[in-house]
Amino acid sequence: MTAVLVFVGAMVGAPLRYLTDRLVQSRHDSLFPWGTLSVNIAGCLVLGALAGAGTALPGPILALAGTGFCGALTTYSTFSYETLRLTEQRAYFYAAMNAAVSIIAGLGAVLLAYSTTAALIA
Repeated sequence: MTAVLVFVGAMVGAPLRYLTDRLVQSRHDSLFPWGTLSVNIAGCLVLGALAGAGTALPGPILALAGTGFCGALTTYSTFSYETLRLTEQRAYFYAAMNAAVSIIAGLGAVLLAYSTTAALIA
């Protein structure tokens, strides 16, 4: 049953990632991958909140929303590819900023969501 929940969560997360990425990127005339950054930070917020809920969250919900949805919504491989592509295009500033902002904002989003949710549930 857990595998089915992961599958269902991924069925929602993957298309949402694609659509959000395209929508956000279409609004920016820049080499910087704003769409990927947006979905990754959103996924960090959701997963941080799920983790912050701790044992108050049933395991099946974590499988559905955490592993399935967030796993399909966020994308480390695309982040890595886009950073490499920026480097190949000699857009070194954008490549460095993509790496730095993705890591710092992602960790910050997880920390914010985790601590907020943990405080609300405790």
